[in-house]
Amino acid sequence: MPGRILVDVSPLRESRDFRLLFEGQLISTVGGQLTVVAIPYQVFELTRSSLQVGAISLAQLGPLIVGALVGGSVGDAIDRRKLLLVTTALLALTSGALALNAVVARPSLVVLYLVSALAAGLLGFANTARTASVPALVARRHLAPAYAFTQIVFQVGTVAGPAASGLLISAIHLPSLYGIDAVTYLVALVTVVMMSPIPPVPGAMRPGLGSIAEGVRYLRGRQPLQGVYLIDINAMVFGMPRALFPALALDVFHGGATTLGYLYAAPGVGALVGAATAGWLTGIRHQARAVIVAVVVWGVAITVFGLVHTLLLSLALLAVAGWADVISAVLRNTILQTSIPEQFRSRLSSIQMAVVQGGPRLGDLESGAVATAASVDISIVSGGLACIAGAIVLSLVLPGFRKLTVDDTGAPSAATDQVDSDWAT
Repeated sequence: MPGRILVDVSPLRESRDFRLLFEGQLISTVGGQLTVVAIPYQVFELTRSSLQVGAISLAQLGPLIVGALVGGSVGDAIDRRKLLLVTTALLALTSGALALNAVVARPSLVVLYLVSALAAGLLGFANTARTASVPALVARRHLAPAYAFTQIVFQVGTVAGPAASGLLISAIHLPSLYGIDAVTYLVALVTVVMMSPIPPVPGAMRPGLGSIAEGVRYLRGRQPLQGVYLIDINAMVFGMPRALFPALALDVFHGGATTLGYLYAAPGVGALVGAATAGWLTGIRHQARAVIVAVVVWGVAITVFGLVHTLLLSLALLAVAGWADVISAVLRNTILQTSIPEQFRSRLSSIQMAVVQGGPRLGDLESGAVATAASVDISIVSGGLACIAGAIVLSLVLPGFRKLTVDDTGAPSAATDQVDSDWAT
């Protein structure tokens, strides 16, 4: 049946606010992905160093984690729509600053570091609020397809953005590209203005360190939630060699900005196919086991990617990795959002956002450092193998995660709760 393969469109059909959130995120994500290619390209062009490409991602890590955690604390206590309004407007300004830096005769590497770090912190705020808003906009039974649509948004961005960026860098140059990104944020701002308020739960804890600490304490003893975070960190830190894409494009495949765009876009192609055909995921009861398998498939694809030097085959392997990643992402978001109470939703979503956005940045540093110390090939292959080993180890040391099952409504089953409680004590 088509409904068992293609993603269910009910969230878009039944919720006006979810449609607006979807449309705004789609536009801003495509724009944001332009800079995901442009910034490392500009850094590599200025320095010819893969380590510097990894280092600028590391510079974004701290602000991103702080932004996500603080955003989670604030998002549980105020209207999440207001949070989206403010952060989207400020993100437009950061893209404008990147455009101004690129237009000068000698662009500043320091400005690239500072502005990209500020933008990462704002993305932590915005993405946390956006993720935590979804359960308030759609029925519980539609959470899995709703998060599949958020993945479709992201993957369309990771396909269209990098592919367009590779072409636009050569055609209109970096200043105009950063300017386009700023405009997409302004368009997304209009869609947020049109949404209804998303007020907090009555009696929510005031924002602050105490609120953040309370959210972290909630994870104690809850292995299904711990597994969601840790297995993604494992995959992104060891199995995400994107910091090496500029070196691969220029020195291995002997291409330019267009080839670089293809490398960044390839995982998104596979992930887009996976998200669009994610209807079958709603029938999976052993969701955590499916996540573990998906991460192993990701690691295998990356390992083989490091062993081949044919561009088309390399792009195909990255697409397979992207397909596995989106399967993992949809199921991890569903596990998370169906396992936590509303008053903790933003704070635990903020930890998830810190993992999702921060893991690849640590991975950039790891892959760049190993490539500098050894070689690009060794960095990619060793990372893929470490990803596979990490997934297996986590499945063994977190039985409460591995044994997670859900009932017909998508909620964690009583058996799973018992495993969790026994382990917690």
